[in-house]
Amino acid sequence: MSSSTSSSTHAYVSDPAPGTNRSPARPALPSSAGQLSLDGEWRFRLADSLEDVTADLGDPGLDDSRWDVIEVPSCWQMLGRPDEPRYGAPAYTNIRYPFPVDPPFVPEENPTGEYRRTFEVPAAFLADGRCLIRFEGVDSAFAVWCNGERIGDGKGSRLPTEFDLTPVLRAGTNQLAVRVHQWSSGSYLEDQDMWWVSGIFRSVRLLHRPSGGIDDVFVHADFDHESGLGRLRVDAPAGARLTCQELGLDSVDPAGPYELAVEPWTAETPRLYSLTIANDVERVEVRTGFRTIRIDDGQLLVNGVPVLLQGVNRHEWDPVTGRTLSEETMRRDIELMKQHNINAVRTSHYPPDARFLDLCDEYGLWVIDECDVETHGFVMNGWRHNPSDDPAWRDAYLDRMQRMVERDKNHPSIVFWSLGNESDTGANLAAMSEWTRRRDPGRPIHYEGNRECDYVDVYSKMYDPIDFVERVALGIDPPTDDPANDARRRSLPYLLVEYAHAMGNGPGGLAEYQALFDSHRRLIGGFIWEWIDHGVVLRQQTGPNAGQTYYGYGGDFGEPLHDRNFIADGLVLPDRTPSPALADYAQVIAPVRIVVDAGIVEVRSRLAFADTSHLAFRYYISDDGIDVQAGDLAVPAVAPGATVRVPMPTIELPPARSERWIRVEAVLADKTTWAPAGHRLAFGETQLTDVPVPQRPISTLPPPPTRRDPGSADRPFSIGPAEFDTRGRLVRLSGHAVSLVPDLWRATIDNDMYAGGQAVPTVWEPLGLHRLRHRVSHLSVDGDQLFVIIRSAGAATDQLIDTSLVWTAEADRLRLQTRFDLVGPWAGTIPRLGLRLSVPAAWNELTWFGLGPHETYADTRSGAWTSRFRASVDELQTPYTRPQENGQRSLVRHLELAADGTPALRIDADSPISVTYRPWSTEALEAARHTADLVPDPDRNWLHLDWAQHGVGSAACGPGVLPTHALTTNQVANAGFTLTFHPLTN
Repeated sequence: MSSSTSSSTHAYVSDPAPGTNRSPARPALPSSAGQLSLDGEWRFRLADSLEDVTADLGDPGLDDSRWDVIEVPSCWQMLGRPDEPRYGAPAYTNIRYPFPVDPPFVPEENPTGEYRRTFEVPAAFLADGRCLIRFEGVDSAFAVWCNGERIGDGKGSRLPTEFDLTPVLRAGTNQLAVRVHQWSSGSYLEDQDMWWVSGIFRSVRLLHRPSGGIDDVFVHADFDHESGLGRLRVDAPAGARLTCQELGLDSVDPAGPYELAVEPWTAETPRLYSLTIANDVERVEVRTGFRTIRIDDGQLLVNGVPVLLQGVNRHEWDPVTGRTLSEETMRRDIELMKQHNINAVRTSHYPPDARFLDLCDEYGLWVIDECDVETHGFVMNGWRHNPSDDPAWRDAYLDRMQRMVERDKNHPSIVFWSLGNESDTGANLAAMSEWTRRRDPGRPIHYEGNRECDYVDVYSKMYDPIDFVERVALGIDPPTDDPANDARRRSLPYLLVEYAHAMGNGPGGLAEYQALFDSHRRLIGGFIWEWIDHGVVLRQQTGPNAGQTYYGYGGDFGEPLHDRNFIADGLVLPDRTPSPALADYAQVIAPVRIVVDAGIVEVRSRLAFADTSHLAFRYYISDDGIDVQAGDLAVPAVAPGATVRVPMPTIELPPARSERWIRVEAVLADKTTWAPAGHRLAFGETQLTDVPVPQRPISTLPPPPTRRDPGSADRPFSIGPAEFDTRGRLVRLSGHAVSLVPDLWRATIDNDMYAGGQAVPTVWEPLGLHRLRHRVSHLSVDGDQLFVIIRSAGAATDQLIDTSLVWTAEADRLRLQTRFDLVGPWAGTIPRLGLRLSVPAAWNELTWFGLGPHETYADTRSGAWTSRFRASVDELQTPYTRPQENGQRSLVRHLELAADGTPALRIDADSPISVTYRPWSTEALEAARHTADLVPDPDRNWLHLDWAQHGVGSAACGPGVLPTHALTTNQVANAGFTLTFHPLTN
């Protein structure tokens, strides 16, 4: 079936040229002309190398009956059982190329997919005009045969390629063959922090192009914010006519121009108009929106109004199908973004499926459309031989930019063209910018790598810390290397195209960044890295969780080179379940700010174009977290950027004897295309009573009694409902087996692991905080009071901590006073400070009064509110792709554990604490690589009662924990809390 083929036959694979015999780039316009989908079943064979390919692949007489059958579009590494891909396996690297860096050459061991199918061509397609085959996306290089004739080849995986099949087609049955190479010279331009997967992964169509048809149109729809008029002209073939009934245009000259009364398009008000451009042989449809984009005085202006980008970076990924996405999945992404107040998307780091941009136009999102260029792997070798400044690669760079612009130029949602990502700098990138300015002067140019800003229109950076961002805002940041560029850069808006890294538990500190964005006109916002965890669905094969699905990451497929779970860094989990970070971000960027104070509710609009007439407002009043009154709040429509103040509702309630809170929510007044009526978009809350809520109180303890000391302890004893062993360690509570130890460790989060000198690798692990040993250094008892000091430390260090525990019986309750004292030369931060209590596994529910409903940490509390919440122990866990610290509930005043609804134990805190409740220990959580590795203990649950925990930050790829959210050792002196245990069952 196969035979050896000389390498010269495949010279195009390592040629930097973008392809041969391709048709000119153009958009795919909805048309009256005929077309035929070639998606569906194809014959398929995977060759291990170029020496193993089928010599006569394009021969119509080739017997392929024994070849496999696969679906197109698809990624061949994603096919087969989830745990056993049939055609190789996905591989993940962030920066490093998974092959030798020897541009433009790639290894001879180059997996190559061979595709064949027949298709029927109607005679009418051949009676007039041409027939083009259009590939929307093929990774990474490919060649095409039709009816035995080689047609051409192409590169540029995330871009469309068309070939003219007219000379070789015949009416009736035709044979098509495509050879797809996993690696090519194009791979050097596609090092985009993602899974390396291959194949015909987007749709394929045969297009009839009638003679005299409309191959291309370019719609220019501007808006004059001063006159309120739109200006429309359309570049179209001679003789074409333009019709738009809504605008009163009926078969007019497309060139116009026409000044029209229109409703402008914005991401907040995505008004689209349907245009028809037609001639005697073809009719095409284009949806357009009227808007004008301008950079002026350091601001991004749309329709004359400053715009703040509150966005996400979005890769295309599905945990089952890889880079092949359904329209339903794309729509789900956008609906989730809109539901969480996201208004912008950067299509990192390549143009998306064109249908996604259609949906951005429809739903309303600002888009940075990014070219399919990244050469980040060259940084590992000091950028030697980087193609960005090599004339041999100029055509490839220009070709990719041209194909993106020509495909996407009619989308009103696109506000920036981006040249690509992390490719250093060079003449080829400058040439891309120059061509784009000529072709489309109506959109500014973005590229983060051009720090001199000599060929871009925005000063774009990644992961700058807060203090640097503020210096930029104030104009006191360091100058450019070339003084000639400094004034220009300072005149441009500043954009954090990536600023917080949503890897695992995090990112933290978003509110502080947003406060800067909101306060300084030159700062035009930022984008979270990134939207989704790129997990690959797998199934556990052995052990107690056999059959359970989980999500694989780098290293799970035997890759010799990989970057672990750095691919799992999204605001949504692989199945598109929102993470707690998405709720936090939604509140940080909410469309309105709601402040309740001194009997007044203040509503400040953060919208730029729409008023708040689409919102309704409701209030909720609660006592100790239990709602006691709720109702509607009359708030007049707030103009964009304006503020209104209305009186708080009259409260007809008895005097509060506990904490009374009011929460005001802004919700959708009516159903939209992306959320139901009543969907919450923002909230604000305040406490109505004067009960203080300190976060980190100072502990004072009574002097220890002296009746018994460690040397005289010879038998267990009881204090109220609690039983202790001879060393004063808690062993039973109201007859239930329990245990309690001091705790300074958390299961390492990704932001700890990658934090350099800030956390785990160089600070926490050497202290042995993950393997503490404990001894009772003091024990004394006097009647119903027990005083215990537990000294804890890791091996090989004299940095110790003394935990003082004073147990006092109060009728059927048990009161515990704690204090933590560091002993020795402590410095820096620690992960947590508190107690770990093991309790019966049957206690499987937690009710708490504090922040919720989702997890919160010191720097991720914006999206939570104060109330009483209830959840099962399973629901309390956040199933991060790589298991790590999760599930904390902050500012908890009291909690209750229950067994299937039957109360078991209540704990009251004299001041708020942090609470985490798990069916497994921290050690088990730390050891797990995947969620399927976590097996609930059959006997024990673990309750963490913390004075404080270190914030989460964004140090996996960005700034660490801000000082205000750090748990530093200089805060610990006399730290502690007081708890009262109320056993509720025997």
